[in-house]
Amino acid sequence: MKKTLSVLLSLAMVVTMVAGCSGGTSSSSSSSDSDVIKIGVFEPLTGANAAGGELEVEGVKLANQLRPEVLGKKVELVVADNKSDKAEATTAAARLIEKDKVVAILGSWGSSLSIAAGDVVKTNKIPAVALSATNPQVTAGNDYYFRVCFLDPFQGTVMANYAYKNLNAKKVAIIQEVSNDYSVGLAKFFTDSFTKLTGDPNAIVSTGNYNTGDQDFNGILTNIKATNPDVIFAPGNFTESALIIKQARALGITAPFIGGDTWETNEFITVGGTDVEGAVMSTFFDDTNPLTEAGKTFVTEYKKAYPDRENIAAVTALGYDGYMMTLDAIERAGSTDPVAIRDALAQTTDFEGATGMITIDANGDATKNEAIIKTVKDGKFTYQDSVTID
Repeated sequence: MKKTLSVLLSLAMVVTMVAGCSGGTSSSSSSSDSDVIKIGVFEPLTGANAAGGELEVEGVKLANQLRPEVLGKKVELVVADNKSDKAEATTAAARLIEKDKVVAILGSWGSSLSIAAGDVVKTNKIPAVALSATNPQVTAGNDYYFRVCFLDPFQGTVMANYAYKNLNAKKVAIIQEVSNDYSVGLAKFFTDSFTKLTGDPNAIVSTGNYNTGDQDFNGILTNIKATNPDVIFAPGNFTESALIIKQARALGITAPFIGGDTWETNEFITVGGTDVEGAVMSTFFDDTNPLTEAGKTFVTEYKKAYPDRENIAAVTALGYDGYMMTLDAIERAGSTDPVAIRDALAQTTDFEGATGMITIDANGDATKNEAIIKTVKDGKFTYQDSVTID
């Protein structure tokens, strides 16, 4: 009987271990030891936004390598794939909290995915730090969501100013990804700012809508061509945006294209080829012009870790900042209690990140007033200017 019971217990342990390895998360260890602090990394690693998610994870992992401990405990990353899908985002965040028992969550690339997880982190009182999610709704009404990037009202103003002052634009067409909160929000803030700058309520001459995953934009572009805009503002996912520009050039549209931070992935250039040469975007960081000593350290360590890479993506720097700011909060809290970590995050003041100084305001947002303008030149994202708006 004892032998039979022993076999059954062994089988039960095997089943438990297999179950613990499934469910879409991965970590460097399955330990629940009290000397380990688990931090969830909540990102799209498959689906339409995978390239962006991978870049953020890269920054988080580099930061973890440089600072693997806090409060005398090992920090273990638990990575969850939200699959670029809002429903999966909710599930992935819940799994990190309920199954993996993380004390904080980093992510996600894509405002819509972060917004989808908002109620989960708030209800379970687990602090989350968005890395590059710029839509105001990510933190609005949620005391448990923070961010290390600037917001779309600021980014929309930056690009409206660029269109008006640098490109002398008086008429702009907009192409927005209506299934993406980021794209819709940024288009709105750009419109508000550009209309104010020109004093012309009809300065936006055309608005085209598409959904994530669409590939044929000729109908939208044909309508836009008829309005003869000075500039086309097209914030959206990198793949669709690159296809839009390719198809616009094929139709003979020569107007400059400008966009937001989501364009800064290698896929944008790979898909767009020579047609995206000259495209201009706002972003958070440039490795040739780091704003802080922490930024210089980040660049040095990144190049040691990835000597074959030519450029460092801004969202990778934000991933680095999100991890370092969270560990700073854990250290100041002197505790791994998620509510204490939340309180410390909310009190973050003048934290020196790779992307600039970060102070968290009453909404949980990073107060930043500087953006980087980059253009695609010779197949590379190239620094063009730094812009400050007070």
